[in-house]
Amino acid sequence: MDAERRKVIVREIDHWRRSKLLPEHYCDFLMNLYVDDMTPKPASLLGVSATAVTNSNWKIWLFALAVIAALALSALNFNSFGLPMQIGISTLFVIICYAVAYRQFSRTPVIAYVLCGIASIAMLLLGLHIMDLSGIHTSTTYIGYLAFCSCIWLFNGLIGRMAIFQICGWLGLVGTYSWLLIQKLEHPAWFSLELSWVPVSIVLIWMAWLAHHTNKQAASVLMLVGGLVWFIPEAMTFLVDIEMSSRLIQISFTAKLVSVGVALFLLRKKWVEWVM
Repeated sequence: MDAERRKVIVREIDHWRRSKLLPEHYCDFLMNLYVDDMTPKPASLLGVSATAVTNSNWKIWLFALAVIAALALSALNFNSFGLPMQIGISTLFVIICYAVAYRQFSRTPVIAYVLCGIASIAMLLLGLHIMDLSGIHTSTTYIGYLAFCSCIWLFNGLIGRMAIFQICGWLGLVGTYSWLLIQKLEHPAWFSLELSWVPVSIVLIWMAWLAHHTNKQAASVLMLVGGLVWFIPEAMTFLVDIEMSSRLIQISFTAKLVSVGVALFLLRKKWVEWVM
């Protein structure tokens, strides 16, 4: 098949995809059959083809401009709105971003990732801003809101199978747990920190083992977070005063590092199946 005929077929398959004349996976299959290294794919920007832009309807452009104008005016006048309206606008913006991201995930994953990132950052920053305007300045409220945002990030990461949001969610929850420990243990002993964190690390790795049958991405994230949590007791010595010399802390860190290396080597045939 000559190159010109192949280009025509590729353009036609792209038209079928945009017009929804064929299911997405059928179009992907056909595209893989007719696209090779010598045949360029239809030009696109963030998953939107050039043909879709040139053939777009004026109503779409008008709607896009109206949405951008509404967002811009809301942002410029955000502080002048009442508190209930600020909460409503922030919630609606986050929900719309997540909804559009889920809708676009199968077709344009890049746009889905960007929208999820915007929604996640906006949810955190707008929530903190609203609490500041309301005169809420207690650290307990801030940490509680961080835990809430972390749960939303983790949920969206699991539903959308986006590893970066799963990692952010778990790290946010780990940070919340760290803050609670610092509040409860003003001058903890080394053994208390180890007892507070090592079981958490083991549970996360055990959860990775349970999840690897159905979701290898979630298993990979859990294994990574569990490995990081394994070293948190030594990392927390920079934040709190403990009754232990720095040399013993270094010895503890080295022993843990060696134990992780030995375990990864001896069990390499097991954990590789979890994450790959």
